[in-house]
Parts: sequence; C-alpha cells; structure tokens
Amino acid sequence: MKSIKDKIIWITGASSGIGEELSYQLNEQGCKLIISARREKELNRVKNNCTAPKNVSVLPLDLGNFEQLENMPEKAVSFYGKIDILINNGGISQRSLITDTKFEVYQQMMNINYLGTIKLTMQTLPYFTRQKSGHFVTVTSLMGKFSSPYRSGYCGAKHALHGFFDSLRMEHEKDGIDVTLICPGFIQTNIAKNALTGDGSLQKKEDDATKNGITAHQCAKEIIRAVEKKKFEAYIGGKEKYGVYLKRFFPNLLHKTVLKSSVR
Repeated sequence: MKSIKDKIIWITGASSGIGEELSYQLNEQGCKLIISARREKELNRVKNNCTAPKNVSVLPLDLGNFEQLENMPEKAVSFYGKIDILINNGGISQRSLITDTKFEVYQQMMNINYLGTIKLTMQTLPYFTRQKSGHFVTVTSLMGKFSSPYRSGYCGAKHALHGFFDSLRMEHEKDGIDVTLICPGFIQTNIAKNALTGDGSLQKKEDDATKNGITAHQCAKEIIRAVEKKKFEAYIGGKEKYGVYLKRFFPNLLHKTVLKSSVR
C-alpha cells in the first residue's frame, strides 16, 4: 500500500459533506489540493479551514454545465503542473416515487451525477494517459449496487457510473491508470436535505437513516484507505453495506428486507 502523502488531488463536490471532510484529511496528510464545487464562497471557507491552506487551490465548476467542463482539467493542471488523483465526488440525490417524479428531474440527475462526471473524466483522461499514471476515484453509492424505493433516478445514475468506470479501468490499465469506485451508505451529511423531490424542489429535511449513519469523518478515512490500496470497489457504512452481498447471493431476500425497512 502506497501512502497518499504529497499527491496532487482534485476533488469535486468539495464544499460540503464527504468532499469537505476529504479536503481536511488529505490536506493534513501533505497533499496539494484543487477543490471544486459550484459555490466559490463555500470552497474558500473549506480552504481557510484547512491546516495548510497554501496547499489548496479553489476551482469553481458546475457539473451540469458541460461546455464549462471542457477546459477545467487544463485549469486544474495549471495550479501544480499535474494531477495524480481525480476524486469525482460531486452530485445530488433524490427522494420521490416514480409516479410522482417529473421526467426533467431524471434528466437533472443524469446530467449532474452521471454525464457531468463522465465529461470531466473524459477531459482529464488525456492528461493521465500522457503521464502514464493517474487515479480516478468516483464516489457512487451503495445505491449503485442495489436499489431502494424513492431513489429511482439516483440509483439509475449511480448504476451507470459503475458500468462506465469498470470499462475505463479495463481499457486504460495498460496506461498506468487506476479506478476506484467508492460506495457509501448512510453518511451524516446534508444529502437528504438537498435531495430533489418529484417536482425538482429540495426535500429540505433530514431522514433518520442519514442522521444515524456514520460520520463524514469516518467515511473520508475509509475512502483514503481504499485509495491507498487502489481497491476496485469499497463499501462504506453500517449494516446497509451488506446489502451488496445479499444482492449477489440472495436477491429475493434483499428485496424483502428493503421493503420491510423504514428507509425512505
């Protein structure tokens, strides 16, 4: 296992939650960071809260703005001359039944959670290929391995990420490029409050499963450990992470277990 110390790491979705906590822990470990999200003010707050803010560069971006993403890797590389790791962490969630969800909400979920991440990855890939090294770390979800009610759009986008990045790993292993898929379960962040409802408005309220999940601090620690080990996939959370194995070996039991749960 190689230490992540001194790596140059680009993190999307760094203004809150898992991305914010990753920024703090990686900065403490001596990494140089490029932190991205839509809200520049929040990015500057995260930078100023880091142990060594001089090693943090702010690069605002919107994953839903595909045209803007085209020159983002060039800007990211300009800060320190290279990128060792891109952590694709930006995204949004959803809480609504399929029959109550507008098609436009599904479009937004795919544009931000899937297509925006793919666009940024494709623009970064030539840099990694030329330097014969690089590591794509993509934060998907346990919902990218199995599904639950009220999250159809979110699950669909997260499942799609697995399909794309598994292919990328196979195609570019020869170029020294690694791919790690991070699958968190319930983490104490604002993901539920910021989830889209069926009409596209924010849910604006917490749910018990998220509130009782593991801390973002613990999640970030486990992500860093998985990156250092260059794992293909890492499942992070409480007992919900065992749903991955139920899905594989006992899919009918998983179906019944999820339906009986109070998760919404």
